Amino acid sequence: MSFLIVLAALCFLMFVAYRGYSVILFAPIAALGAVLATDPSLVAPMFTGLFMDKMVGFLKLYFPVFLLGAIFGKLIEVSGFSKSIVSAAIKLFGAERAMLSIVAVCAVLTYGGVSLFVVVFAVYPFAAELFRQSDIPKRLIPGTIALGAFTFTMDALPGTPQIQNIIPTSFFGTTTWAAPWLGSIGAVFILAVGFSYLEWRRRVAKRNGEGYGDPATLLNEPAPFAESRLAHPLVALLPLLLVGVVNKLLTIWIPEVYGSSHEFVPAVIGKAAPVVQEVSKVAAIWAVQGALLVGILSVLALAWKPVAASFSEGAKTAVGGAMLAAMNTASEYGFGAVIAALPGFLVVANALGSIPNPLVNEAITVTSLAGITGSASGGMSIALAAMSETFIANANAAGIPMDVLHRVASMASGGMDTLPHNGAVITLLAVTGLTHRQAYKDIFAITLIKTAAVFVIIGAYYATGLV
Repeated sequence: MSFLIVLAALCFLMFVAYRGYSVILFAPIAALGAVLATDPSLVAPMFTGLFMDKMVGFLKLYFPVFLLGAIFGKLIEVSGFSKSIVSAAIKLFGAERAMLSIVAVCAVLTYGGVSLFVVVFAVYPFAAELFRQSDIPKRLIPGTIALGAFTFTMDALPGTPQIQNIIPTSFFGTTTWAAPWLGSIGAVFILAVGFSYLEWRRRVAKRNGEGYGDPATLLNEPAPFAESRLAHPLVALLPLLLVGVVNKLLTIWIPEVYGSSHEFVPAVIGKAAPVVQEVSKVAAIWAVQGALLVGILSVLALAWKPVAASFSEGAKTAVGGAMLAAMNTASEYGFGAVIAALPGFLVVANALGSIPNPLVNEAITVTSLAGITGSASGGMSIALAAMSETFIANANAAGIPMDVLHRVASMASGGMDTLPHNGAVITLLAVTGLTHRQAYKDIFAITLIKTAAVFVIIGAYYATGLV
């Protein structure tokens, strides 16, 4: 019964998210409904002590990233840089390869260390422009961005600095470059199959006479750029490249400057307790924030005139979008925390532990928990915290290197995590102005391809012994 309660809460949240209802409203309803069915006396304590605590904690850490990312994306749009990049991409790849251009840009940014959420905000303006000029249905934009940002560069390619590739290092004693051959095989599989799927979808839409869409009915459309002269494509790309480079540099420098923690005493009347900041927990977030600030300043310096003309209204739109995206994701985070604290979740975890093959066991456990919590990093953290010792013992008994465990866990976390209630999915749809009904089908297809890739690398390891 405890398992059915968890399953019912998950299905309910996926259903309302797919129907277009606000997750901000229904995530606590779904979570607390599960608590009510389990132990009514825990409803109030769970809501205040766990749901709200995790939700506010998420906003405390990540809202500045959402805000700066939204402003950066809006400036890329109003400066005309997005149109310049689009024009160059059309010349380079051709109008028929608009989706390849977007996948490539997303891949470069995420592999360079830019947050997935920031990539959504930054890439959408020129994705919309490129799809409009190429007359490709707008509903294919989310699936295209998902392939470029949420898949092979997030956790498959060796060395990627995304958190999904960093978490396993502390459990298995590995590095982010673990299992380079297997990771590369998985990345090629995802890119090849995923892009083939999207191209097939584009061709079907073209045969049916479906274009970009009616501007009168589309939401969150980037405003057309009024200036007649466009910046050079290299100048337009400079802010995007700066974000990636500065993020990497700050990731290295911040721990060197501040150490693992930093303490200061507020300058207030009377005695004040010192404030201690554990820098090791926020260094990556500070790095992204600093990189985005540099990106914003670079756009202002390079395109002051067009930006100044529309910054006031553009900033309002960006702030509203950032608040909605952050609240959606924070509500999902609170939901996952409550569900993970219920007895039914333990039933799921224990049942998954009975799968005999060590790598298949790990893959199914991690991707299942990521799907239930709606978070790749959250599901993997819970799975490895509870079962990493078992995974290691089984792997040692079978002679499997820790690098393989690392790569399987990392890639599995990005498999079924993108179910309809996933925060990144909801953010992507909110930013693009589309609904689950319009665009989730393609995201789910990419999800299935990504999940299949985990079992492809497991098969490749057993067949060839490559690591």
